[in-house]
Amino acid sequence: MPDPRIVLAVPPNMQVLDLAGPLSVFESANSRVAGACYRFLVVSDAGGPARTHSGIEILTTPIASVRPPVDTLIVTGGEMREAMTPSFVHHVRRLATSARRVASVCVGSFVLAQAGLLDGCRATTHWESADLMARLYPNVEVDADAIYIRDGNVWTSAGVTAGIDLALAMVADDHGTQAAAAIARNLVVYLQRSGGQTQFSRLLAAQVAEREPVRELLDWITQHLTEDLGVARLAEAMHLSERQLTRVFKAELGVTPAEYVENVRLEAACRLLETTTNTVDQIAKACGYSNAETMHRAFRRRLNTTPNEHRQHFRAADERLAASTSQ
Repeated sequence: MPDPRIVLAVPPNMQVLDLAGPLSVFESANSRVAGACYRFLVVSDAGGPARTHSGIEILTTPIASVRPPVDTLIVTGGEMREAMTPSFVHHVRRLATSARRVASVCVGSFVLAQAGLLDGCRATTHWESADLMARLYPNVEVDADAIYIRDGNVWTSAGVTAGIDLALAMVADDHGTQAAAAIARNLVVYLQRSGGQTQFSRLLAAQVAEREPVRELLDWITQHLTEDLGVARLAEAMHLSERQLTRVFKAELGVTPAEYVENVRLEAACRLLETTTNTVDQIAKACGYSNAETMHRAFRRRLNTTPNEHRQHFRAADERLAASTSQ
């Protein structure tokens, strides 16, 4: 990287995690990845203390004082009505012109769109704001389901925690997938979540199921993927009828028992494909699929990819890195 300076532009009333998530990834890279030397600068329209949604204040530099070039410009989410000042949008556009890559977290994408940086691009934002973005900026191809999207040198991510996914992908692009995987393990997060934010809004909702027996069952499912996890077996474990079990899952998780089990198996399979050299057959068996073909069909149906393609995606960055260092 010619200049590892990362400028994070924050609008008023930002979510702390929009900023802290990506910063934690880059900070971890500095201490764990050979050759990583990311430097950070947090800026706002006026500079000085920037108030977050939780009331915490973060000291910032005026964005007008930043001189290009910067390596990476990231606009976080926040109160968009207050963020859309002509000055803030102008300086985001000014810095983006010479940046190696430009990115947004959550509804920070609206600032990029207002600056004209997303015209003709495929982009994402928080799923609750996707329809509004599509209406306000018809020149942007809005994908409401993606966790993050890279279109050329423009990167956009979904809501809040997706900023971590975005930053991990950037580290993988800079230093290889294994480096990003080491950071993900340190932060106790996934290197890349499979599927889209709609799917994960359901899976995350599962973690706050109201009934204690349901939470216990969800933990049990994760630990017993190789076993029969049909509706009858789950209903027996919950001491409910199959109809009652289905009603409970729909009410608390928004999915059927079969859909939830498939989501968990897909998630486990993705992690093994990314982090091990096990064969597809071995991974299929470890995740409770009857055979590799069954897992293949699940990947194609739910993720529009295949197990081998998913694995290759994570090897590609390492292969690019190896090719560049051998030259």
